[in-house]
Amino acid sequence: MEKKFIGAGLLSGLIAGIVAFIFARIFIEPQVAKAIDYEGARSEAEEHLLEAHGGHVHGGEGEVFTRTVQENIGAGVGTIVFALCMGAFFAVAFTVLWTYIGRHYPATDYRWVGAALGVLGFIAFFGVPFFVYPANPPAVGDDDTIGARSGAYLTITVVSVIAMVAAVVLVFWLRPRLGGLFAGVLGAIGFLVVVTITAALLPEFHEVPEPVMDGETILFPGFPGAVIGDFRVYVIANQVILWTVLSTAFAAILGLLTRSKSSAGTAALADVR
Repeated sequence: MEKKFIGAGLLSGLIAGIVAFIFARIFIEPQVAKAIDYEGARSEAEEHLLEAHGGHVHGGEGEVFTRTVQENIGAGVGTIVFALCMGAFFAVAFTVLWTYIGRHYPATDYRWVGAALGVLGFIAFFGVPFFVYPANPPAVGDDDTIGARSGAYLTITVVSVIAMVAAVVLVFWLRPRLGGLFAGVLGAIGFLVVVTITAALLPEFHEVPEPVMDGETILFPGFPGAVIGDFRVYVIANQVILWTVLSTAFAAILGLLTRSKSSAGTAALADVR
């Protein structure tokens, strides 16, 4: 049955990835286009300013891939690969959880386990890292800090996932002793303490482009806040959709897998208990 879980997770990830890409193509891509247009216009303003003060402008590098390729093939492949990875992780985590819960709480519905796992996965993989380092569209961020920003984001993500796993283990350990409510509260507090301390120790990045100035004169405005706001809202919505579709599709596929013409097929999920 474990192999069926993995297969269900990958198929669910594929479905979630396709749905998330369609949403991103419709709502996120226009914000990316606005950011790229801003970046191009800003570069021209900076070049004019540099030339006005006797500087020399070097020719820009051409694009390796066209925007059409980037926004369709590139974004589609990236989104689907990410969703497949999350689907595989989801399946492994579900197998571990269901093995434990099925043995100790046999009356539990597997759909509730999948739903809870979807919420926890969303918080650990996206919610916490996004809260610490909110996503920005292109043109926001210094090229010289890409390595530092990527390292910091990866660090908070890894810590968040590990802390979430530890919190779930703690809840299951405390539940027989304190009850479900207090165990859940203590687990949540422990998780928040760990990620808060980690976030406080990591560097901050404030790199939204300021206006291009020539003395007291504004030659070009700063990055529009509305684009950043819309971009982040759509990114959050996109991840909500991805994790919702992933967990829902996983539960639906498991439901189909457990249906069988034989009477033994109705108890297939019990194989891993």
